[in-house]
Amino acid sequence: MKIIETYFPNLTEQQIKQLEKLQNLYIDWNDKINVISRKDINNLYLHHVLHSLAIAKYIHFTPGTKVMDVGTGGGFPGIPLAILFPEVKFLLLDSIGKKIKVAENIAKEIGLTNVEVIHSRVENEKGTFHFIVSRAVMPLPDLVKLSRKNISKDQINSIPNGIICLKGGNLTAEIESFKKFADEIPLTSYFKESFFETKKLVYIPIN
Repeated sequence: MKIIETYFPNLTEQQIKQLEKLQNLYIDWNDKINVISRKDINNLYLHHVLHSLAIAKYIHFTPGTKVMDVGTGGGFPGIPLAILFPEVKFLLLDSIGKKIKVAENIAKEIGLTNVEVIHSRVENEKGTFHFIVSRAVMPLPDLVKLSRKNISKDQINSIPNGIICLKGGNLTAEIESFKKFADEIPLTSYFKESFFETKKLVYIPIN
């Protein structure tokens, strides 16, 4: 948890309490439903929470922003972002019912009132959002194709509405058709830990 406070020193007391609760809740749920690799659960704050919050280093969402987290699994990046941005509305969506149950319960347990959780596929979601976020859920061209319809025309943030993805490895092929306007940021720009050496954030504005 200290690592989160190092990179986000202005957290409120409530945000700190909510973030601190995540460890025991995920350990408890992970014993019942495997949402995080067993060997990775001890790295929850570095590999999952801080990784999710890379998006908050890239953009400070304006209050009233609507964000959809596609393929949220157990709640990443949606839950950490919802803690950080209490005045932003988050829809967490996943096609795997047992994983979405974990996200729903954890959001409830820590008192998040700005989160809605849906067991569905992105192709079936009709709502519109300022941003779509995801963490390595599918190849970028597929995500853009499936979620383009969900991007609102209403602009209220410092950057145009679009898709913000957390990805790993070599993205040359995935990003090829978007490279003229996509923004690709190595996460080592934000965090010094070696875990982030192969990790990137990709932002694609959608008109």
